[in-house]
Amino acid sequence: MMNKLDLKNLKKRYLIWFYKTTREALDKIERKFTQSEIDRFILKELKRADKEKAAESFIAQFEEYIRKKEQDGLSLKFENKKPKPHYVFLVLKLEAIQKAIVKELGKKALEEIKLLYEIEMTERILRNTEH
Repeated sequence: MMNKLDLKNLKKRYLIWFYKTTREALDKIERKFTQSEIDRFILKELKRADKEKAAESFIAQFEEYIRKKEQDGLSLKFENKKPKPHYVFLVLKLEAIQKAIVKELGKKALEEIKLLYEIEMTERILRNTEH
């Protein structure tokens, strides 16, 4: 028979996993939009800095990359100018998971889980040596 601490830890691990997988799915969509905002700023800076037009073809490739990413993001998130049901479901699911975390473990645990997620995602980026 499991004691109370074991049961609480089991619930905590499940809620961490559930938060992580749902947040990752939502982030795959949302990052297209946040990246686009940053990409557009960088593109503007590149165009401004390349006065001699020496990097013009590379800048044009980057601009095409941004355009494609924006189209991908829109097609993942919207259909007929309305949020796709799958996207709405992910948003609602993440909100419900966060409420479950607060109910089971408290507000501080939700903050901790969010922080752990951010640390994990940042470490993944820093560990990735393939790109």
